[in-house]
Amino acid sequence: MAGPAQEELAALAAIFCGPGEWEVLGRSESDGPVFRILTKAEGPTEADIPLELVFHLPVSYPSCLPGVSVSSEHLTRAQRVAVRDKLLEQARNLLSEPMVHQLVLWVQQNLRHILAQPGSGGGPGKCPAASTAGDEGPWMTLLHLDHMRAKSKYVKTVLRWASDLGLTGRLMFMGKVILILLQGHRDTIKVLTGVSGASENLQSGRGLEWEEVQREDGQRAV
Repeated sequence: MAGPAQEELAALAAIFCGPGEWEVLGRSESDGPVFRILTKAEGPTEADIPLELVFHLPVSYPSCLPGVSVSSEHLTRAQRVAVRDKLLEQARNLLSEPMVHQLVLWVQQNLRHILAQPGSGGGPGKCPAASTAGDEGPWMTLLHLDHMRAKSKYVKTVLRWASDLGLTGRLMFMGKVILILLQGHRDTIKVLTGVSGASENLQSGRGLEWEEVQREDGQRAV
């Protein structure tokens, strides 16, 4: 991991030191770190809205935009997408310097304005090094889980994150084997998985939808 990114992670860990505010979800020398920040921001009614922000810092960061995911049970999917797009729009003004803390402060100060006039924003930007990824078509990633604790909670979380990131796929239980199949943009998939070595990347032009199927042998796919 590059020095500036490592220093930024250390600073963020010190800033967001409250219970549950900070968690590193994955580290990779080839893909960069993925981490989560829990914060609150004032909404249109002046009530605080809890936000879960997941950031992925590519190896070329901060010359390249970070990956961003926004989750909140108090926001609709359209609102979460609008907040994410506005964050990425703001990030374009901060390229070449550590920006995560500034982005968190910015969303804390501007969430109520974003929700008042949601808009779709400009969508995620692409760095020059990753510009060809958007032309490769959808990526598919197959994850094998060793085990799963609190199954119902885990399934709910995976479905919510996938929906927030615009991913499709299936969660499959085949005896003791647990597999997650995801399809979408490569950088977006990396935000969700967080671990580069845990998946097999495939290419496909065919879409999948999340669905739950009860098989005759008792195995279940979602």
